[in-house]
Amino acid sequence: MQIHVVRRNETLTQIAQAYGTTVAEIVDANDVPNPNDLVVGQTLVIPIVGSFYWVQPGDSLWSIARRFGTTPEELARINGISVNQQLQVGFRLYIPPRPKRNAEFNAYVEPRGTAVAPALEQSAREAAPYLTYLAPFSFQARRDGTLREPLLNEFPAIARANRNVLMMVITNQEEDQFSDELGRILLNDIAIQDRFLNNIVAAARRHGFRDIHFDFEYLRPEDREAYNRFLRKARDRFRQEGWLISTALAPKTRADQPGRWYEAHDYRAHGEIVDFVVIMTYEWGYSGGPPMAVSPIGPVRDVLEYAVTEMAPSKIMMGQNLYGYDWTLPYRPGTVARAVSPQQAIQIAARYDVPIQYDTRAQAPFFNYTDDNGRRHVVWFEDARSIQAKFDLVKELNLRGMSYWKLGLAFPQNWLLITENFNVTKRET
Repeated sequence: MQIHVVRRNETLTQIAQAYGTTVAEIVDANDVPNPNDLVVGQTLVIPIVGSFYWVQPGDSLWSIARRFGTTPEELARINGISVNQQLQVGFRLYIPPRPKRNAEFNAYVEPRGTAVAPALEQSAREAAPYLTYLAPFSFQARRDGTLREPLLNEFPAIARANRNVLMMVITNQEEDQFSDELGRILLNDIAIQDRFLNNIVAAARRHGFRDIHFDFEYLRPEDREAYNRFLRKARDRFRQEGWLISTALAPKTRADQPGRWYEAHDYRAHGEIVDFVVIMTYEWGYSGGPPMAVSPIGPVRDVLEYAVTEMAPSKIMMGQNLYGYDWTLPYRPGTVARAVSPQQAIQIAARYDVPIQYDTRAQAPFFNYTDDNGRRHVVWFEDARSIQAKFDLVKELNLRGMSYWKLGLAFPQNWLLITENFNVTKRET
């Protein structure tokens, strides 16, 4: 596959002809929301085997081969040229597909309200072929050790049909807010803790969960060791059932990082205790904060490079957002940005006829526009380039895979590029 960035005055017909494919195939692969009104800077994933590269000034067959992980001899053979041929700027080379490694993928799905929206269920159906785990969010623990169950509807059936491990996400939330007091009770009152574990086992058996995933956040710093002890106890209990255990971790860059979100999360201990972790490497740009990329590559890299010093890379799943935000400018503390899917972002750029720019430092797309009421906006979101940068980091650090927050926000290019980069691991159910 090829990532193409739309240039001024380009049409889908011209792009399809350049790559030897059809408009229909490009539109279908990308679910292009604006086929007759492409935006400058918009990315398209071209559904071809391998990719093409146009020679740039200073390139040689050797430098191009090194860039794409092949040899000059192989490039010359495939393209029917001499290995010693001097390349002209603009000459098109075919680049064969690169070998793929196995990786695991998880996606959270969060039903809200009193019923599961049909569109959310359909989003899970569409994503499930690309997933190892499907994670309904969430079972909320109560102070007496019982559980408040989420709406599950067809999610267990979708998981079974697609050989997904159904992940039981358990949170220390009360009224949808993380509670350090609830965490204190569950981690320190042994009688309630035992009841809590018994209820988890009963619910997991009933619904067919095979990974038990603890997303305990904003715990008291003094409960760090209590959390570690609890996880060891839970692991031993769940292994009797043949289940996995996993945790969600705040994005730290050092063991003693201060702050309510970080202090009770012990990377080294979790790496020793659980089967894998999801590190929440997103929300640098968040709805209540100033405009910036949601998951800029530099901070993401910093967190993961620290993480691999504390635990095996094979236990780490990179967290990744499936959304961006639309901020009204000027930003004022207390205001809230609107969440948008990558598809919605493209539609906004097309409606207001503004180009999409790309921040190479953050490895993220953005654009500015003025709405119908004269208010200025900036939108940061995800596209094929930004997700490919994250996939490259997964491969560079040899991580277990990637975990998405959350389904229901359309980003078809992400799923296309999973299949280009990885063989998705499926576990027997």
